[in-house]
Amino acid sequence: MGGRSCLVAALAVAFLLVVAFAGKSSAQLSTNFYSKSCPKLLTTVRSAVKSAVAKERRMAASLLRLHFHDCFVNGCDGSILLDDTPTFTGEQTARPNNRSVRGFEVVDDIKSKIEKVCPGIVSCADILAIAARDSTVLVKGPNWKVRLGRRDSKTASLAAANSGVIPPPTATLNELITRFQARGLSAKDMVALSGSHTIGQARCVTFRARIYNETNINSNFARTRQERCPSAANSGDDRLAPLDVKTAAFFDNKYYKNLLIQKGLLHSDQILFDGGSTDSLIRSYSKNPKAFAADFAAAMIKMGNIDPLTGSQGEIRKKCGRPNSSS
Repeated sequence: MGGRSCLVAALAVAFLLVVAFAGKSSAQLSTNFYSKSCPKLLTTVRSAVKSAVAKERRMAASLLRLHFHDCFVNGCDGSILLDDTPTFTGEQTARPNNRSVRGFEVVDDIKSKIEKVCPGIVSCADILAIAARDSTVLVKGPNWKVRLGRRDSKTASLAAANSGVIPPPTATLNELITRFQARGLSAKDMVALSGSHTIGQARCVTFRARIYNETNINSNFARTRQERCPSAANSGDDRLAPLDVKTAAFFDNKYYKNLLIQKGLLHSDQILFDGGSTDSLIRSYSKNPKAFAADFAAAMIKMGNIDPLTGSQGEIRKKCGRPNSSS
């Protein structure tokens, strides 16, 4: 009997360890996390995002990108939202973010509205995840149920944001695949998430080398882009061009159709269809918008699960731009 008791005890301990480790994963996130503590959350966020996108259509892409850049650096913890202070430098001036990421004022507006209906309950990291979904839907993109329950980090890391975890617009296909895999995302997830470039705009400095130096580009497309993006460095760097030359204001599969005719704006766009391992997926998404929409939604859920702070980790910031210790 003693042996059997020991076996039962050992199995019980093993089960508890499995549960404990599972508790540290995204399993703690759920679609109904705030259903009782903040029932007006989703309608409040949706209303604020709708207003922001109505004022500026490009904001949909900006909010989606904020969530992406947040999740790829130490997980989806709202760290990108922390403002610099005289004694602290966060992620906003890192190379992938500096003069590029935007929409902070919209997130602040959403947070202030939520604090009025349920103070101290909803994290800024979760606001980013919901706003990314709502932005996509508002420009005719797919919908998905956002898993919630993330908490906010108390700090941010400029070094981590500069470490290369966010792929640059000059990335090779192998670099894209490797950097997404490092965050638990497959090559298929990477191609689907790249489809978010069906909306938004890019700065001249990010595509100058492509439109002047690369050969896998439609010549008329290159000439058109050169009209507003001079070849000289530090000349017109901030001039914008749509990432999707066909339907920049709508979330659809035209991005992939553009790649088939060598009209990808960024090097990291066109490299997805350039004789490599992702060519077949580009062709598939260009023909099947429903498959793209489904895969994009699934990849967004997967990305939103990257290393969240849950339970008693982190905090619920009162203001998204600073940790509570400095409030």
